[in-house]
Amino acid sequence: MKSWNDFSIEEPELARIGKDLLFRSEVGLAFLATLRKDGAPRLHPVSLTFSSGRLYLLIPPASPKCADLIRDGRYAMQAFPSQNEANDEFYLTGRAACIQDPALRNAVICETHIRAGEDEILFELFVERVMHTRLVNCGTPDEHPVHGIWRAT
Repeated sequence: MKSWNDFSIEEPELARIGKDLLFRSEVGLAFLATLRKDGAPRLHPVSLTFSSGRLYLLIPPASPKCADLIRDGRYAMQAFPSQNEANDEFYLTGRAACIQDPALRNAVICETHIRAGEDEILFELFVERVMHTRLVNCGTPDEHPVHGIWRAT
């Protein structure tokens, strides 16, 4: 697993594309897949934030996704689709780490100016695999996907 910053050092262009697709506005938006206690997948929309080159999310403690990530940090994430960029998709997998340090939590909130409840739990998303897919020659017989893939080593 690597931090987003480490990934971006290894694959700067893929990281730039991913950040652009995740953060089409001030706040990042994506679908987060976690694993329920029984092993079944659970899918949630989430808001993301970047701070000091790292990818984070804040989750209320009563949320099922919070319990999933605390119990089993594995996740998969897909950037929200956009009507303007319908030919691009961005997907990543890895592990979420619960951040226990209140000073780091406060620093992330202060740096990013996000609204967060006092009880919301901060998770850093470490990256294991990334895939960017772009459809080329859309609507023609030559339509096909082109993939950019990175895996942590």
